Amino acid sequence: MKNYAVLRFLVLPFLFLTLVLSCSDNSDDDVIPANLSLDISIKGANDSNSYGDGSGVVNFKATATNAVKYGFIIDNQSEEQNTNGSHQYTFNNIEGVETYEIKVIAYSSTNNSINIVKTVTVSFYNGTPPIWADEFFEDGAPNPKNWNYNLGAGGWGNNELQTYTNNSENVTVEDGLLKITAKNDGSGGYTSARIKSENLFEFTYGTVEVRAKLPSSQGTWPAIWMLGANFDQVGWPVCGEIDIMEQKGWDKNTVLGTCHWSNNGNYAGYGLETSITNASSNFHIYKLEWSQGTIRIFVDDQEYFVMTTNSSMPFNSDFFFILNIAMGGNLGGTIDPNFIESTMEIDYVRVYQ
Repeated sequence: MKNYAVLRFLVLPFLFLTLVLSCSDNSDDDVIPANLSLDISIKGANDSNSYGDGSGVVNFKATATNAVKYGFIIDNQSEEQNTNGSHQYTFNNIEGVETYEIKVIAYSSTNNSINIVKTVTVSFYNGTPPIWADEFFEDGAPNPKNWNYNLGAGGWGNNELQTYTNNSENVTVEDGLLKITAKNDGSGGYTSARIKSENLFEFTYGTVEVRAKLPSSQGTWPAIWMLGANFDQVGWPVCGEIDIMEQKGWDKNTVLGTCHWSNNGNYAGYGLETSITNASSNFHIYKLEWSQGTIRIFVDDQEYFVMTTNSSMPFNSDFFFILNIAMGGNLGGTIDPNFIESTMEIDYVRVYQ
């Protein structure tokens, strides 16, 4: 009994010490971060440029309860850690707009962690960022902050045969592309779409780049063009017109650049054309350089049109964009009797100044 009693008194303090140490360890292990949040601020983002100013700079701010440090994993790259939760990153491995995955991790003093994953869509341009751009990144209807519609039929002054709609079968954004589709309506007519930036984005002077793939069918008349912003007050051609790209329905191996205006009340115009290959199967960049006194038009950086302007001409004030496919008419010509549909795809529209 004596020996047992001694053993009992020796064991009990040991058990007590073990319990104390175990409680202490469990308390430390329970330090777990909570309420992790991540704020994302894209440099230069505004209503016109949702994806930023083209610098590609994004600021992140993470906060969490019980966190002593934070980790950031950008687009599956190596983790970067800091203690204040602030992190800046420049997305410069693309040209245009792209979406990236962001994983942020909050660590406690005992190295327990929680994480959240978000995405950010950001623009980057190697050089001067555009003052305005539409990269057609969000699926659905064209961005209503950038585009509205011309609707209806009536020939549009050029004996055209289509009816313009805002239906998704005629105009949609899909897979990063604006798609304008002219269709046989099954009743002897045609539908298409004509979108414009009138009253939404209008500008004077600058460089315009439009990356596009043109429709292939005979009788389609695609156009990437601009009208003077005073069109609704003075009409055409007094307002002025700049055609960055038009293509005749019967000749898919050339494109045209043209300007139209009024000279003392009489119509005036000047246009030139250039050869092009694979316009319907490959994307090409149609570019306008518009400055005081000069209008230049290019295909894939090859200049083929230059015109000198003066103060009496209407090319010294705001213009807006129009993108459309007409059917038949003066430049569409005879439509293929077996025509079903044909699409113009636009990757982006950018304006630099």
